[in-house]
Amino acid sequence: MSGEPRRCGWAPADDGAYLAYHDEEWGVPSHDDRHLFEMLVLEGAQAGLSWSTILHKREGYRRAFDGFDPARVARFTPARVERLLGDATIVRNRAKIEAAIASARATLEVQRDEGSLDEYLWGFVGGAPVINRWRRSGQIPAETEVSRAMSKDLKRRGFRFVGPTICYAFMQATGMVNDHLTTCFRYAPLAGGPV
Repeated sequence: MSGEPRRCGWAPADDGAYLAYHDEEWGVPSHDDRHLFEMLVLEGAQAGLSWSTILHKREGYRRAFDGFDPARVARFTPARVERLLGDATIVRNRAKIEAAIASARATLEVQRDEGSLDEYLWGFVGGAPVINRWRRSGQIPAETEVSRAMSKDLKRRGFRFVGPTICYAFMQATGMVNDHLTTCFRYAPLAGGPV
């Protein structure tokens, strides 16, 4: 274990995909509409499950949901939903599949109304990451006032599986908040401090 960087406690040392996600993606500010849509869908798909389950099905999701192209997903038909319900590479839950399609349609409306999904979502944090300073995992909230506001507005716009806890997990994943512990080797680079 010597030589290993210090990480947040939730990143299991024996899961390479999970470690890569923690080290390379989680908490990194994302401004790509397709990636933001992907993370909204995946965080919603996680509801009631472990993130490890979703992470290990991610490539299946990318294939099943046409690379998370919202314009393509928005056109999915009831027949496509039935096919997806038989696809073992994703979570076969009708409500979650239909939620992804509804969220794709809502994404297209947001892009028309706000210019981009990026501009709309990052508006909730004033366009810049919230840099927290948590020393212990127990200090990190499950939801915040901002995630509650985001959830409420996303639901109003037709997004589904976007409760306040899901929204906060999404904010963490896409770098809208830096919730790496201050002892984690990823904290300082993402907080704008010395590498």
